Amino acid sequence: MRFKTRGVLPGFGLSLGYTVLYVGLLVLLPLSAMVIKASSLGLSEFWLKVTDDRALAAYRLSFGSAFVGSLLNAVFGVLVAWVLVRYRFPGRSIVDALVDLPFALPTAVAGIALTTVYAEHGVLGEPLAKLGLKVAFTPLGVTMALTFIGIPFVVRTVQPVLEEIDPDVEEAAAVLGATRFQTFRRVIFPALLPATLTGFALAFARALGEYGSVVFISGNMPMRTEITPLLIVTKLEQYDYAGATAIAAVMLVASFGMLLLVNLLERWARRAEA
Repeated sequence: MRFKTRGVLPGFGLSLGYTVLYVGLLVLLPLSAMVIKASSLGLSEFWLKVTDDRALAAYRLSFGSAFVGSLLNAVFGVLVAWVLVRYRFPGRSIVDALVDLPFALPTAVAGIALTTVYAEHGVLGEPLAKLGLKVAFTPLGVTMALTFIGIPFVVRTVQPVLEEIDPDVEEAAAVLGATRFQTFRRVIFPALLPATLTGFALAFARALGEYGSVVFISGNMPMRTEITPLLIVTKLEQYDYAGATAIAAVMLVASFGMLLLVNLLERWARRAEA
């Protein structure tokens, strides 16, 4: 006789039903409503709304600052992860916890803190201003904020990979006559590359939709320091729902593209490990 074993979780049909209902109500339904609203516009009207000068300036700032900030995180995030994994020093646990601070800190609080520090009379803003470098209320301030909120993605993605790399491999390379640069380029870098690219893509996707930490330090000047999420909110406040949904649809496509890229990078990483 065969006895049917009972699992801890409910059956596949019930679990799948709950999953579809949950994803449908919380994710697919709102996004579908936005797409339907945007599709109600004619193609020519949609194109005019998403390609006007103000929207293009917001795209350039959002995508450009997100790319630069994520690129900085890809470099310095790997360095931070390396220090946390390979060295033991007083206060290491505090530094490790501070990496996650952008996750836990409300974005509005982060924006106010960054603005206070980098304003013209701030702790860092004043000496930088004397050197002719203005941070707050400039595109540089936007990049600074997006770098701040993105660094945990790179560090937490690279850190487990570094922990799995045996230091004996580096010692073996040194014994065989490899220099430190050769060891990094041929041993460490190939192992870290998939995780670094994944962290970069996650930080970039997060930065594209960031609002709270940027809205204070940017100054919100149209055509200069206005990010795309702020432009969407501005159009909603002006009751331009069609324009807001059209621009939001562009950002939705960009977000889906980033998610697809992240999934492809994860598959590549698994194949590389195999």
